[in-house]
Amino acid sequence: MGTSPQPSDETLGKIYGANYFPLSSTPEEEKHSRSLKDATARNYLDVLDAYLKGSGRPTHGVRLLEIGIGFGDFLSAARERGYDVTGIEYSETSANRAAQHLGESIRIIRGEISDLSPSERFDVVVFNDVLEHVRDPQGFLERVHSAMHDEGVILCAVPSLDSRTARLQGTKWVEFKLEHLFYFSRANARRLLVKAGFEDIAVLPAKKTLSLKYIAAHFDLHPRPYWTPLLHRIQRIVPRAVSEHPFEVVASGILLLARKSVRLQKQLRLSVVMAVFNEAATTRTAIEGVLAKQIRDCIIDLIIIESNSTDGSREIVEEFRENPRVQIILEDRPRGKGHAIRQGFEIARGDIVLIQDADLEYDFEDYDALIEAMRNGGETFVLGSRHGGEKFKVRQFEGTPIVAFLANSVHWILTFLINVLFRVRLTDPFTMFKVFRRSAIYGLTFHKNRFDFDYELLLKLIRRGHKPIEVPVNYTARSFTEGKKVRFFRDPLTWVWAILEFRFTKI
Repeated sequence: MGTSPQPSDETLGKIYGANYFPLSSTPEEEKHSRSLKDATARNYLDVLDAYLKGSGRPTHGVRLLEIGIGFGDFLSAARERGYDVTGIEYSETSANRAAQHLGESIRIIRGEISDLSPSERFDVVVFNDVLEHVRDPQGFLERVHSAMHDEGVILCAVPSLDSRTARLQGTKWVEFKLEHLFYFSRANARRLLVKAGFEDIAVLPAKKTLSLKYIAAHFDLHPRPYWTPLLHRIQRIVPRAVSEHPFEVVASGILLLARKSVRLQKQLRLSVVMAVFNEAATTRTAIEGVLAKQIRDCIIDLIIIESNSTDGSREIVEEFRENPRVQIILEDRPRGKGHAIRQGFEIARGDIVLIQDADLEYDFEDYDALIEAMRNGGETFVLGSRHGGEKFKVRQFEGTPIVAFLANSVHWILTFLINVLFRVRLTDPFTMFKVFRRSAIYGLTFHKNRFDFDYELLLKLIRRGHKPIEVPVNYTARSFTEGKKVRFFRDPLTWVWAILEFRFTKI
């Protein structure tokens, strides 16, 4: 969504003057503002570090370019962490202040990304609160793409139309400014990045460190009915220490992280992770089904975690040890499905990871639709919903309609709880078919061992910003008498606890 007509360069030049930033008129104000921006920069760097380290890449000595450096707070924090930093700044006033703050040892280019040498390449490009200001976001991102090494990473913060402040303030949203030429939602920002040649896209809440004093100053620069006078009144009655006390808040923004795509002509690699415990009747068929599956431009490997079965399942698994596409982990005792899947994650090397049970409730033919949603749509997380199509497919147990009714009732209650607490609209969050880009779990730690691991994986990815899309899949339920291992009265309690735990604790 963009403004039309766009303001002239002359008008924008007047806006980006000496007093464009809140609390920049006096040394005391600037000191307070810098302390807040420094804390925000460190938070953003924590997110960037986790993204880089999760992919096995170092941070020390990495070439980092920041576009739109303001007064240089992010560059200063990045330099302290060992990044080799360069900055580009459009505003002459900001460029001069940043030079004074950073010193001559850091290179600052006065201008735009188009002024960068065509041959120069960076490992990381950062542009926080910039994309909404450029006249051609698509062209800007393509120029960023060309300035990066293969598999380089971007970090971008933008105001979001999905944010709470946008919904709360409506047409008076404080981010509706003349100099903001484009507006983004999570969905259109993701599509824009995919179109510009980026992948492994993570969309996260942008946590900023602010103070009441800073917020009031921001609303002074951009007056809004009700909000500006309200903040003035609050400022008059609270002590200075309270007004200047810093706090973390998700205000109007989202953080976008993505990796430069170099896979236009390269095959995808899919790692299928399968836990096996006492499934002798179906294990061989399940393994052969995965190995026989073919997907366009995709290499499939299989990771099997066998948990010391007593029915002959281990012996069946070991028959496939010599297959070059199979990796086998033999556990000394059963510790739960979640523990087994976590072991598989540790050795998975595919671009995409898919969880597959060994009980044949799900259909291998659905792999195509699940993978295509990620290949063509740029999605990072896909769920295979058992509610797609015309037929209700969940838990139709032959001969036990009451058990089926109770199981489905629990399903709908927990689904409602997740949708409300995590602000999603899912029909089947508990499907076994959870498919995600491996980079999505970079920096995440998992500890659940039983079926509550399904909730841990789902909810931590959602909290990370990877809201899943659902693709209809086929499903044939087996009953408890046929070997279903969920404990009907115990496990639902652990699921409720997991939902509450991963909503209200730090991930």
